Amino acid sequence: MSEEEQADKNVQETTTAGRDLEAHVLTRAARKLAEGVRQWQDGHGSGRENLSEALRNNQRLWTVFQSELADPDNPLPAEMKEYLLNLSLFVDKRTFEMMENPDPEKIKILIDINMNLAAGLQGSERP
Repeated sequence: MSEEEQADKNVQETTTAGRDLEAHVLTRAARKLAEGVRQWQDGHGSGRENLSEALRNNQRLWTVFQSELADPDNPLPAEMKEYLLNLSLFVDKRTFEMMENPDPEKIKILIDINMNLAAGLQGSERP
């Protein structure tokens, strides 16, 4: 294998590993949101606190995505970056609304966004 082929293979492996990591953290954040909603709806003693923490964690995750998308060296096509940045603005707005006044159906949209993006990163149906 030539040096160029090896370099291409290394980039591909790094990209795949990065996508797997992103899919994993999106899925984990979605599951924490779902668990927070369940605990809150069940009247679990710390349910509201757990839901708030899950919302804050999801918001921090999306802040990292925003930072990566805004990086001029980000290799994604401009149209894809714009779409994802717009989606991240929606996620921010919805998250802050839900921190103040939780609504399980509106939080479900955040869960669905994370799960669908995770599935897309893995090239599969929703996990």
